[in-house]
Amino acid sequence: MQAIITELSERLLGSYADFGGINHLDGANLPSKRTVALLTQDLLQLLFPGFFDEKLLHSSELRSETEKLVKVALQKLEMEIAKSMESREPAKSKRDFRSAARNHAVELIGSLPRIRELLQTDAEAAYNGDPAALSPEEVILAYPFMEAIAVQRVAHELYKREIPFLPRMMTEWAHARTGMDMHPGARIGTHFFVDHCTGTVIGETCELGNHVKMYQGVGLVARSLSAGQQLRGTKRHPTIQDRVTIYAGATIMGGDTVVGEGSTIGANVFLTGSVPPYSLVVQETAKVRILNKKDRRGAAL
Repeated sequence: MQAIITELSERLLGSYADFGGINHLDGANLPSKRTVALLTQDLLQLLFPGFFDEKLLHSSELRSETEKLVKVALQKLEMEIAKSMESREPAKSKRDFRSAARNHAVELIGSLPRIRELLQTDAEAAYNGDPAALSPEEVILAYPFMEAIAVQRVAHELYKREIPFLPRMMTEWAHARTGMDMHPGARIGTHFFVDHCTGTVIGETCELGNHVKMYQGVGLVARSLSAGQQLRGTKRHPTIQDRVTIYAGATIMGGDTVVGEGSTIGANVFLTGSVPPYSLVVQETAKVRILNKKDRRGAAL
């Protein structure tokens, strides 16, 4: 058996030497995916007290439990932010990174009350906008959208502070759990709701106004990425103004595309240009045929 282990190890070591672009050796300590996942869950507990806990949280315990969780979250945040910052500038002193990371961590936890105010509007939009919702509690407990938008709003705060790695790791954790891919750079207004949310993509430079409602499979994406890294920092994704509804499967492309206030984008629309306020955009070219399974004849609709 040892001979087999040695042979397999040697083959892997050879691969490490040949394809070093996907190695990370002898460099800065990168953020831990496991710790970031646990940290994100801690932050969800702070954002939604009593909803992400395994046991009933009584109001008499709220102060002590909150202080305990804030302490844990601060420690994890400081450590992972410091590692993220160090990875970009490994020559700097670790002490400097820890000091800056501590400040960022404190500021992030300090922003949670403001984020909760936004999440309250998202929960209201979800409950009021979905007749299948039995209660506001069900929205928070069972709707994957609420978890996805909560993580995105927290990660956005880190993104604005130009913390590398960590914001994207957090939103990708939520993406894997919910099926909704929201970049931490996207700017999203109040009362946001995505019904079902699976397959929805919101790109980095998207700007969404207030009271935007979307359905599953919507893509707010760049028109072309052929220029690669040269596009970094440019406005690549669309702007959606207030009170816009976008139905399932629609794709809206381009950084100069603006969907005007109060508009409705129909299902499966492929949109590459701006539309004025209060527009109704529908797809008219598709035809549906109903066939008789026995004689293969049918009517076109």
